[in-house]
Amino acid sequence: MTDQKTLAYINMYAILGALENLCELAPEAPSLLTNTKPIKIGFEVKGGPSATLTFANGKCRMDQGCSKVDVKLPFSSCEKFNGLIDGTVTPIPSKGFTHINFLLKDFTALTDLLNKYLRPDPADLEDEDFFNISTKIMLGVIGVAISQIANNDEIGKFTASNIVDGNILFSIKDGPAVTIRCKDHHLVTVKCGCDNYRAKMEFRNIKLARDLFDGKVNAVACIGKGYITMQGMISMLDNLNRLLDRVAVYLA
Repeated sequence: MTDQKTLAYINMYAILGALENLCELAPEAPSLLTNTKPIKIGFEVKGGPSATLTFANGKCRMDQGCSKVDVKLPFSSCEKFNGLIDGTVTPIPSKGFTHINFLLKDFTALTDLLNKYLRPDPADLEDEDFFNISTKIMLGVIGVAISQIANNDEIGKFTASNIVDGNILFSIKDGPAVTIRCKDHHLVTVKCGCDNYRAKMEFRNIKLARDLFDGKVNAVACIGKGYITMQGMISMLDNLNRLLDRVAVYLA
């Protein structure tokens, strides 16, 4: 089972938050942003998350909270916000009608491109560059989703209650990485690696990571064959695997 509130946090910070990575990694993304001045779009969900996306110079940045924005999109419930992500709800801005063209054209084109990378056509994955970009974005999405599930989902919170303080490195060898920081059983994901980790889970290459993300290979079998490196505190890695099981449920 999934929880709508947890899904809203995942959709906000993992899915919409992936626009940061998209603008950084996908060569076609910056050209979709035609604004000459920075534009801030705020998303405010009643009883759920709130965040601001800032678009400037072909790049995107997400910050928590929704105060000083150019466009504000309020949602009356987590279900309504989740409807935005799955395409069943069209939001009405409470502020920023002068920027409606950016919202309808630039922002929509960017989210369509993100969807192309997150739910790719098998033919697109045959292109090596597309494959690498898509997998790197997915690593970030999964890394952020881990923390949102640990902090909001009831099963996830129970799992997080058994995680000691410290950093977990979640990475692809010689490639991208995220750091999952645990403090007092609250998890935060940082979209970069770290040296001072207490535990590490590392995929031996980007193809293996992709196969795991797509459910084509068995994680336990890969660990047994040494394709996934597990180092450090075993209890942290054990609980990370439990959270990854919940990620698969929410992102299915």
